[in-house]
Amino acid sequence: MQPSNSKLNAIVYFIGFTAALAGLLFGLDIGVISGANEFIQKEFQITDHVIEMIVSATLWGAVFGVLISGTFSNLFGRKKAMLLSAFIFAVGSIACAMSTSADQLIAARFFLGIAVGLASFTAPLYLSEISPQNVRGMMVSMYQFMITLGILVAFLSDMYFGTTASIAGQVGGHWRVMLGIIAVPAGIMFFGMLVLPESPRWLFLKGFQERGVDVFRKMLLPEHEIAREVIEIQTNLQQKHNGFQMLLNNSNFRRAIILGIMLQILQQLTGINVILYYAPRIFKIAGFASTSGQMWGTVIVGATNLLATFIAIAFVDKLGRKPMMYAGFVVTGLSMIIVGTLFNMDLAQSPVLGYYAILALLCFIIGFSMSSGPITWIICSEIFPLAGRDLGVTFSTAANWASNAVLGGVFLTMLAKLGNGNTFLFFGWFPVVAILFFRFFVPETKGVSLEKIESNLLSGLPLRKIGR
Repeated sequence: MQPSNSKLNAIVYFIGFTAALAGLLFGLDIGVISGANEFIQKEFQITDHVIEMIVSATLWGAVFGVLISGTFSNLFGRKKAMLLSAFIFAVGSIACAMSTSADQLIAARFFLGIAVGLASFTAPLYLSEISPQNVRGMMVSMYQFMITLGILVAFLSDMYFGTTASIAGQVGGHWRVMLGIIAVPAGIMFFGMLVLPESPRWLFLKGFQERGVDVFRKMLLPEHEIAREVIEIQTNLQQKHNGFQMLLNNSNFRRAIILGIMLQILQQLTGINVILYYAPRIFKIAGFASTSGQMWGTVIVGATNLLATFIAIAFVDKLGRKPMMYAGFVVTGLSMIIVGTLFNMDLAQSPVLGYYAILALLCFIIGFSMSSGPITWIICSEIFPLAGRDLGVTFSTAANWASNAVLGGVFLTMLAKLGNGNTFLFFGWFPVVAILFFRFFVPETKGVSLEKIESNLLSGLPLRKIGR
């Protein structure tokens, strides 16, 4: 007797939700530093450049975390890598809250960033490898949804602690609580991961085939679907090269790595994370002078980010990856150009323009959250061969964090040197580049098995055709 779809979905979704808690922690970290920046700057009496260092420290730590995560998850499994990430999240957030100087905070945030890197590498990989083919896009999108939920929760927390501190006249605010509270969901993720199964594809890769089949059965997959999965994985594993050997000897694998790196860089060049890291500062530019106004504006950004992610979850496995990306790039590009144009005008003489700029900024958030936010991670979890997947995802995710760190570390300097409007115009033109790149190089992977994508790649098909 075959299990009902409702039972299968319940188990699959529980696995997806628990693994995607890594995204929640990532989102919390993005959100809390956005609201805490002003209070940290006041308490430690530091410059904008030091604030840039505090913001980017976690991002450079994430680069390091990604670089070690491929080896770690390959040797010890996806599950243990995510457990280690949760542990570092808890310890790192407490260390941030206890920092007594800017230097200590920078060091603590670098350590915390290692957890971010581990999670950003392992969670999408784990979700793509354990998910049934027909819901794989939605499951990986759940990771992005949890990031947006974490950002919103953090913004709400920032608003509460920030406004209460301002009312009480506390110069430093409650930024230590903002940063330290991440330890709570980190503990929940750690204990939740203890009950999840290991990735069946990793188990097959390491020779534990019976355990891999057992994972599929515990997920209540139909026997015919399990048999198909096993045949595809076993056929796939006849490719004996490891990631580094493939990098040296297989030009098709190198093409996939370049594709993954470019996808992640283009995602960051939309400007999404500098908006999230410095949201209160942007609202101040738009004319919102009070701390309360800036915090409420930031919460609206977080809520928009969260709600728009549902668009990707609902349609990514129906409409496909590329159509949604095209729509998202058009919205993000036009929105950024409008924001930049308005910020170049005299907002002091026409305050209403500031509200129009914020409306355009919210349109940008919608465009990103329905497309490049989740779908970049989906495609990067799909395009690499199993034998080199760890290394491929390592390169692409490290590219994301390195470009993220560079932009996060220079954004305030760009505002000072280029001007507010020109900085946003700078980001507004990159979606045009992204559309052209997707047109000529990116495949449509909707409804195609990971093994078929790999077969097409290694046969030498053009990149845009490997999803056929």
